[in-house]
Amino acid sequence: MNIDVSAAAAFMAAHARVLDRRRFQLMMGETDPTAALAALDGYRNPDGGYGWGLEPDLRSPESQPATAMHAFEVLADIAPATAPHAAALCDWLDSVSLPDGGLPFVLPLTVTAGTAPWWVNADPSVSSLQITASVAAAAHRVAVHDRAVAAHPWLDRATRYCLAAVEAIDEKPHAYVLAFAVGFLDAAYDTHPEAGGLLEDLSRHIPADGLVRVEGGTEEETLRPLDFAPFPGRPARALFSPEVIGADLDRLAGAQQDDGGWTVDYAENSPAGALEWRGHVTVRALGLLRRNARI
Repeated sequence: MNIDVSAAAAFMAAHARVLDRRRFQLMMGETDPTAALAALDGYRNPDGGYGWGLEPDLRSPESQPATAMHAFEVLADIAPATAPHAAALCDWLDSVSLPDGGLPFVLPLTVTAGTAPWWVNADPSVSSLQITASVAAAAHRVAVHDRAVAAHPWLDRATRYCLAAVEAIDEKPHAYVLAFAVGFLDAAYDTHPEAGGLLEDLSRHIPADGLVRVEGGTEEETLRPLDFAPFPGRPARALFSPEVIGADLDRLAGAQQDDGGWTVDYAENSPAGALEWRGHVTVRALGLLRRNARI
């Protein structure tokens, strides 16, 4: 199935935020890392963390753990280049980690307008495997080319927390916890061999077709094989047959809309957030299809 890259470019120009436009340009070889980093800086706070809606459903300006994941996504995009802000982000994450090494789902919010209820109502005093795993996974992917991140004590603390928390799972976790735990184990596998056995343990919660319904989500909200195993050649791919991955790639390619972009199936909490998610997932879809030789 053909992807209309020109239509995607037009969608990004017309609707996406500057950060995702710069990420798209970087992916297409039309700019260098400095442009993407400059756009990312618009979300950066003096404490070294990121806020200001970098997570589109979390509009509050203060630095948050969830936004760190998105910052690391950009810092992975620029490889093999590095940025000093990566280590500074690790410093900030270390400062807000809880005693067990985990990150809270969210820190206290100063603004709740346009923010999803799961952020507003979360307990900041309890470590979250979902958030810690998502941030640590993204950091491990940056650590492959950035020694400052690889050697940072925060990443070691977060990794040890996640490994222990995954090992303690004794019943089927929520879909997003499951997906982010799998993503973390996949990313940590090269430096922490015990991740392989834990990945095998988690596989019992994923059906062969890779479709996992999101409890409490929208009627259509479902996680799919590429949400668990987006990277070819990585350990998580072994959880699915080549036919299942191929079919999901076909689905993703066919999900391009008439306006050139992709959409999301989860709840919309503000008009701005809904549109920002479309730019974000369009970059993700194109990047995933490129990595899997579909573009």
